[in-house]
Amino acid sequence: MGNVGETDRRRFLQGLSAVAAAAVLPACGAAEDPGSRARSQAAVTPTSRARRIRPLYLGTYTSVDGGGRGIGVAAYDETTGRITGAGVVEGVGDPSYLAVHPSGRTLYAVNEREDGAVTAVRIAGGGRHQVLGSRSTGGAAPAHLSVHPTGRWLLSANYGSGSLAVHPIEDSGALGERTDLVRHTGTSPHAHQIVTSPDRGHVLAVDLGNDTVYTYRLDTRAGTLTEVSRATVRPGSGPRHLTFHPSGRHAYLANELDNTVTVCAYDPATGTLRPGEPQSTGTGPGTSYPAQLVVTLNGMYAYHANRGPNTLTRYAVEAGGARLRLLDTVPVGGDFPRQIALSPSGGLLFAANQRSGTVTVLHVDARTGELRPAGEAFRFPAAACALPL
Repeated sequence: MGNVGETDRRRFLQGLSAVAAAAVLPACGAAEDPGSRARSQAAVTPTSRARRIRPLYLGTYTSVDGGGRGIGVAAYDETTGRITGAGVVEGVGDPSYLAVHPSGRTLYAVNEREDGAVTAVRIAGGGRHQVLGSRSTGGAAPAHLSVHPTGRWLLSANYGSGSLAVHPIEDSGALGERTDLVRHTGTSPHAHQIVTSPDRGHVLAVDLGNDTVYTYRLDTRAGTLTEVSRATVRPGSGPRHLTFHPSGRHAYLANELDNTVTVCAYDPATGTLRPGEPQSTGTGPGTSYPAQLVVTLNGMYAYHANRGPNTLTRYAVEAGGARLRLLDTVPVGGDFPRQIALSPSGGLLFAANQRSGTVTVLHVDARTGELRPAGEAFRFPAAACALPL
């Protein structure tokens, strides 16, 4: 993950063997039943508020000191942004990144360990979540996963071994045996993200170690990936995360190692990505460790998480997505914002702050793009991912 981020991850990986030997993964039902807590909370939720209380899932590391016990199950008020806790889905090791099936009935998590895996969890009413099982990713330390828009395939990126995995999704939401494993070559491949393009015709994988974004076609019958193009960015920039503009013609690349953001043109017909010149994150001197970008639903503003100074950069999106104009930076309200996400309505921005063990929420002004804190931070150990539904 580059310098501070990379050092943390390397130390984490070096300790995985000892962790596995000690069998520290918490057993299901070892503590208070999370389902009973979720059900009791649902029972006291007034009907008048039910329509604006929405689910929130939280990723963590279970194999680090002070880490969590599994996937956090919480809720948030989409008007105020206030988060309330409900429970934990235990029995899922190191679920550092989460994704949901298009049906909304199944949650997926990476298991970011030396022997990488992905886990499926059935989402049930009243907090009765059920772990459906795990499948090997065939690589080390998977850092990202996404569900193909067809709902039939789960795509994951193995950071530690620089490879990509494809798993079929069964009708139940459970995962089948892996159908493909693509290994990146080079001096130090580290696949950090895999995502489907808005046109659904291509799958793009961001490799931090190779300074490259790979474009693939997914055979939706066989579940195999075929490379169609590569886009190389400035050596040493360390691309980490790619986010598309709603138009689907441009994408924005967060570069972890050189503190920059790159606007890329995208051709849906060919899957070709053409990176422009890197530009500032607005954080001044020092290393900002850019983490992730998100774009508002109206395509007018973009936000960028900076883990070094613990800030969010705000950009105005111009020229139909072809240009980012830096506006300002604001405090994120936590330490080391590893991941950010917008609520489905676009009115709230969530930040998972790994080192402070908090999730902060900010109101998003749809007209001006300005960010305003939504109250006190919600405490969650080693917060690595916030997934508002």
